[in-house]
Amino acid sequence: MTTPPTARDRAKAERADSLLHEAARLFAERGYSGVSLEDIGSAVGVSGPAVYRHFAGKQALLGAVLVKVSEDLVSGGSRVAESSWGDEERMLALIGFHVDFALTHADVIRVQDRDLAHLSDADRAEVRRLQRIYIDLWISALAPLHDVPADELRLRVQACFGLINSTPHSTRSAARSNKSTTTILTAMARAALTS
Repeated sequence: MTTPPTARDRAKAERADSLLHEAARLFAERGYSGVSLEDIGSAVGVSGPAVYRHFAGKQALLGAVLVKVSEDLVSGGSRVAESSWGDEERMLALIGFHVDFALTHADVIRVQDRDLAHLSDADRAEVRRLQRIYIDLWISALAPLHDVPADELRLRVQACFGLINSTPHSTRSAARSNKSTTTILTAMARAALTS
């Protein structure tokens, strides 16, 4: 039997989540090298050294941000794929999931694109492992719709990700919250996968 979390446990978890959120925002704005632990701590109302109560350092914080987002993509994508009945519906649901993710997690995408090299070897390997799982999930969803070699399926999926994940770099925040952006991205992603 597990013990329910105490108020202190919940507060600690909330602080860790706040640190992850602010670290992602600051890394996206300034780059990994342009952000200190003091900056991150200050953003959540604590001192830089207080961050060490939650994370071993700035590199560990970056690792936690990028591993968590990769885990979220795999778990969310798996749920979407498992809850869809037809092949076409599954693919459209995955596109919708990823478009929504890209539009609401623009900071993390920018951090991943720019700062992956700053991860520890272990965290980089874990992010890459999770990325392969996520790509394979999409390939499995696309395979019944296209009778082409696996290498071509992988190319289509990765090109689709490139298109969707470029959005944080090519749009402003206001455009990302506009429904027409979602509609356009979804149509373009579908075309990239099925052309």
